Amino acid sequence: MQPQGLLIVISAPSGAGKTTLCRGLTQRFPALQESISYTTRQPRPGEVDGVDYHFVPEEAFRQMVAEHAFIEWAEVHGNLYGTALATIEEARRSGVDILLDIDCQGAKTLKQRGVEGLFVFVLPPSLAELRRRLESRSSDEREVIERRIVRATEEIREARWYDYIVINDRLDEAQELLSAIVTASRATTGRMLGQVAKMFDI
Repeated sequence: MQPQGLLIVISAPSGAGKTTLCRGLTQRFPALQESISYTTRQPRPGEVDGVDYHFVPEEAFRQMVAEHAFIEWAEVHGNLYGTALATIEEARRSGVDILLDIDCQGAKTLKQRGVEGLFVFVLPPSLAELRRRLESRSSDEREVIERRIVRATEEIREARWYDYIVINDRLDEAQELLSAIVTASRATTGRMLGQVAKMFDI
């Protein structure tokens, strides 16, 4: 009896380095499957439909909402984002660990619904460093950056109900900590009991 797939939920303010950490996590754990969210926003340079996100028109997204196709969805910075229920259910039934990179609103929805998972919040070392990272991307206008900073202060208050907090000051250290959290979470008693019972006939 294999353990049910582990749902790993990672959130962070924009610019905290969440995407880079998630990419490193999938490199460390090749069997880890990324959940590809749906969004109504336009692709950024280099982003590929079906790889980074499923980019869909707002009308199509709203139709999926009406059909209860999302396990969670939220509006962030004027755009809609959602996680397909079927993706999560299939992975967990198959015993596949799945990585969910979503904002605080979506993560809180899952938590309030009692969805079992590992909830990790990634923080920058300071708001000043967060601002520097956002400005160095050169992909957002000043007004957008200011909105992201304001939202970051709101999101950081939500960190208290996550299971773990990773401060991304030095990327290599943050990556090691995140990997260690995932490794330990895969061997909890609750996940392993079924397998142990079968192995030792108890």
